[in-house]
Amino acid sequence: MTTNSDPVYLKIKKELLQRIRQGELRPGDKVEHEEIIAQQYDCARATVHRAIRELAEEGYVERKRRAGTRVASAGNRATRVTIPLVRQEIEARGAKYRFNVLEREIVTPSGVAGAALSSDRALFLRLIHFANEAPFQLEERWINLETVPQAEHATFEMTNPNEWLVETSPYSEAEHFFSAENANKAQAKLLELDENDALFVIERRTHLEGDAITYARLLHPGANYRMTAENFSFSTKN
Repeated sequence: MTTNSDPVYLKIKKELLQRIRQGELRPGDKVEHEEIIAQQYDCARATVHRAIRELAEEGYVERKRRAGTRVASAGNRATRVTIPLVRQEIEARGAKYRFNVLEREIVTPSGVAGAALSSDRALFLRLIHFANEAPFQLEERWINLETVPQAEHATFEMTNPNEWLVETSPYSEAEHFFSAENANKAQAKLLELDENDALFVIERRTHLEGDAITYARLLHPGANYRMTAENFSFSTKN
C-alpha cells in the first residue's frame, strides 16, 4: 500500500509489485522501459532504476542486457523460507505423483483460517496428493481472493494449488507451524489409515508485504513421514 509520504522510488516499486500480485504482470512479461516509467511518474530515470534494482535484488524481476526487464517466475524469487513442492518431493523419491481435488468453494474463512487471512472471501480447496497411488498428503487450503483474485478462476486441473501459487503469486514471508494430531474418521478414510492413527501436520501461512496470500493445513500419515530440521527438508521413510 502506497502513501503520499512514500518517496517516489518506493511508490513505483510498490505499484509494480501490486501489478505482479494481481496478475496484470505475469512471469515472463516485459516491464516498461525505465524512461517510459520515469515519464509516467514525472521523475528522474535514476529514481525508476532504484525501484527496479530493488525488485531485481528481491527476485521479483530479472534484468538482462538488451533483453530488458521481465517478471521473474515466483519460484525463483528470493524468500525467507523455501516453499517445498509436494510433486517434486514425491518424484525425487522415484514415485509417481498425482493429485485429486475433493472440494472447492468460495467461503468466508473462520477460525484459524479467518484469523490468518483477515479476509471475507477465500477459495477453499481440499485435495489429496498421491505417491504411487498411496495417499501421501491431505491438503486443506484457503487462498485470499482479495490478495490473489485470479485464483477464483484457476482450474487446478493440471497444476496443484501449491505449485500454482509458487509460480504465479509473489510472497515475501512464510510461516510454518508443526504439530501432531490423531486422525479423525474422515481424515483416516481419505489417508487410508485407522481412526486415531498419528498425523504429522504442517500449517503454512504466506504473505506479501503484510498482505495474507494463503493459509494451508498439510496432513501426513505419521507412520511414514519424518522432518529433517536442517534447511526445513522434509522426507519420507523408504
